[in-house]
Amino acid sequence: MQLDVKGKNLEVSDSIRTYAERKLAKLDKQVHALTRVEVELAVERNPSVAANQVAEATVWLKGRTLRAREASRDMKASIDELTEKLLRQVRDESDKKTSKRKVDTHALDALDADAALQDNLP
Repeated sequence: MQLDVKGKNLEVSDSIRTYAERKLAKLDKQVHALTRVEVELAVERNPSVAANQVAEATVWLKGRTLRAREASRDMKASIDELTEKLLRQVRDESDKKTSKRKVDTHALDALDADAALQDNLP
């Protein structure tokens, strides 16, 4: 997995960068090695917004792009929640692919029964 952490209106410190890399390493087990992940950390400048620490991520999978955005008062909490969202999205995406590949056994049984009846007809 190719991970890119960048900041918008914010200088990303080494501790936040390593924290994001460590948390998003969980995705590495579920996606292909060439998958590109881009994380953008930002601070909202609006004083009326309480949850001003924003983490956004884009995951480019084969044939599909996943996006997630999370905001909270703490950057580490935003990264944690963002990671959970992305893990759920990747898991749902892989479940969709496997469910499409599964063969409907009831339909096959019905086809076999119809074929057997056709063979027994004079």
